[in-house]
Amino acid sequence: MPKDGITPRAHDYSQWYLDIVQQADLADYAEVVKGCIVFKPTGYAIWEAIQRGLDERIKATGHVNAYFPLLIPKSFLMKEAEHVEGFAPEVAEVTRASGEELAEPYVIRPTSETIIGYFYSKWVRSYRDLPLLINQWANVMRWEMRTRPFLRTAEFLWQEGHTVHASEEDAERETLMILHDVYADFVEKDMAVPVIKGLKSEKEKFPGALRSYCIEAMMQDGRALQAGTSHNLGQNFARAFDITYTDQNNTIQLAWTTSWGVSTRLIGALIMSHSDDEGLVVPPRLAPTQVVVVPIYKNDTERSAVLAAIQQITADWKGRLRFKIDDRDNLTPGFKFNEWELKGVPIRLEVGPKDVANRSVAIARRDQPGREGKVIAPQAGLTERLTALLDAIQQTLYDRALAFRNARTADVTTYDDLKQQVERGFARCYWAGSTEDEKRIQDETRATIRCIPLEQPQQSGRCIYTGKETTRQVIFARAY
Repeated sequence: MPKDGITPRAHDYSQWYLDIVQQADLADYAEVVKGCIVFKPTGYAIWEAIQRGLDERIKATGHVNAYFPLLIPKSFLMKEAEHVEGFAPEVAEVTRASGEELAEPYVIRPTSETIIGYFYSKWVRSYRDLPLLINQWANVMRWEMRTRPFLRTAEFLWQEGHTVHASEEDAERETLMILHDVYADFVEKDMAVPVIKGLKSEKEKFPGALRSYCIEAMMQDGRALQAGTSHNLGQNFARAFDITYTDQNNTIQLAWTTSWGVSTRLIGALIMSHSDDEGLVVPPRLAPTQVVVVPIYKNDTERSAVLAAIQQITADWKGRLRFKIDDRDNLTPGFKFNEWELKGVPIRLEVGPKDVANRSVAIARRDQPGREGKVIAPQAGLTERLTALLDAIQQTLYDRALAFRNARTADVTTYDDLKQQVERGFARCYWAGSTEDEKRIQDETRATIRCIPLEQPQQSGRCIYTGKETTRQVIFARAY
């Protein structure tokens, strides 16, 4: 049975998502600031866990963190034509300060290629300065008209990497390394969400990029969510901002740049990949609290005995498990069970007087609500048992999401088949159409080419729209 206050997914998926955000205490609407949200402590703790996992991987690949200004001179944005055209509808401007009109307006950072390009042109002088590998954690603003918490808001949080290279090959290697070793690795291993790695179509690529790559995930309603992007910017921004270097032959060369980023929409991806009608489900590797311990007692004597047993049980957990002992006296155990289940804590431990006498505990798995996921276990060896169980839950969530994606993905050979398939999930098909063809399909079906998978078939087939022979397959889907 679904929790009170949570709309069942099958009844209204969009409302279910909003109910989870609210009932699990992840965020609140900032109605005084159009299109923005407040990250409540539970939601922000998940973002901190996402930051840690990504930051470790980013630094392990040789990148360092820095920070650049929030305000960008409007003239900077105008230097790369395709870039400004892509972001113009979303840009917010600052035109007054200290009660006076500014000589030049600033735009509030929608992305940082331009301001970072300006500084890179100052910092890069020689081939010895390359590659320049910098990442920043920041907030950005894009004036969205229709918003949804975490998935699409006017202000959101993200990381954006910006690098400079001596050659197109180095830039391409960087772009794909970030896609594989940072983004896909994190989302699959820590978030337990399977992804398809691929190239964006010309229609869908980042404004101003030479090539854009992405990881695409399937949500529980069959729609796609772009979980991360990595862009080979070619020499477009280097040309606009005069990012040059002197090579080994003392010749001035134009540099090659990349940019890449993931945002707080990963929280939305986490919610929609794993949660159920009972509430939020958080993968153990990202859970701020992995194990919650709920004492059960009827009087002060039982309370003292139970809490003493819990202190002994948890004595060696620090540094090994992220845990919380919910010893609030003003709430019933049933209320606590409901609250922690709603907030997605992977494991709940119950300890009562009988458990103290029997040296046992009751263990409840969040990924298996109800009696199915509940067992009585001895206190001896409990730490190791819980550690193994967290690993099992992490794998179960990934396997479940992968099985769901596979069941909702189908190869289609005709346009009519594609129109039917995007109603339920991903349509994989051969494609030799143009950007105009892709736009027509989007107008007719509300589906787009989510990516051109990096893993391609060895044989050819006929394009579902033009009938031309091709070896390229794409994934069509409706998306967030």
